[in-house]
Amino acid sequence: MDLREHLTDHDGVLVEPSDGGNGTGVLVLSGSSGRVERDRARLLASAGVSAALTYRWFGGEGRPAGIWEHPLEAFTPAVASLAEHCDRVVLLGTSKSAEAFLLYAPGDPFVDAVVAIAPSHVAWANVGPGPDGGLRPQHSSWSRGGEPLPFVPYDDEAEPVGDPPAFTPVYAQSLRTHADRVAAATIPVERFFGDVLLVAGGDDQVWPSLTSARAVQARRRALDLPTTLVTHPGAGHRVLLPGEAVASGGQRMARGGTEAADRALGEQAWPEIRRVLDLA
Repeated sequence: MDLREHLTDHDGVLVEPSDGGNGTGVLVLSGSSGRVERDRARLLASAGVSAALTYRWFGGEGRPAGIWEHPLEAFTPAVASLAEHCDRVVLLGTSKSAEAFLLYAPGDPFVDAVVAIAPSHVAWANVGPGPDGGLRPQHSSWSRGGEPLPFVPYDDEAEPVGDPPAFTPVYAQSLRTHADRVAAATIPVERFFGDVLLVAGGDDQVWPSLTSARAVQARRRALDLPTTLVTHPGAGHRVLLPGEAVASGGQRMARGGTEAADRALGEQAWPEIRRVLDLA
């Protein structure tokens, strides 16, 4: 299938199939690597969606250096641009953008579904520096209407394990240490009535995404909201969809899994992603 690519602001690209696609527009964003998901956008457009939009949502020229009280409203223009030309909009996020999209979706009527890969069930403290260049004191990763959202802080006594470092123990300990903050910081996924697809590896060494995905699934299933969880015990943080190359870049850390297991999870998830995207 022939694809058309249009450059957008902030190193972004809009990919469209030449035949017009199926009416679904997808916003595809990376996690804390800040990577522009160009290859994934091309994959989705070649599969038949009408438009796949990706851009550098933080970092780089003209963007915040870190994920520090990042306004959820910053995603609205991208969603609105897709909604203007597509029949429906799906958000596909990984890691920090999955966290963001689960927070954002209930407030935007244009969002029809969310695909959350390696998600969180709570809002966390900032990743990277704030406007003053400092990492501490800790602030929320997110804001809405100019107000920071409740968040779980990191336990500064917790240490990553191994070399390269695995951060999952830090997140797990932080949830225990700041248990009194968890309820307020829990993402209200039950307020979004569209479809939610969760994809998480059982060997994620970045953060406990499978535990989080199961928590999201439980909250939504309690209200009989459409929710699917796809997992593989040996997969790590980076899921490889069919045909994708192994990703590079980002902070040096252990991500868990193996290429074979990460691809296996991607193969498992692909039919469900196609379903959510309304592809035949």
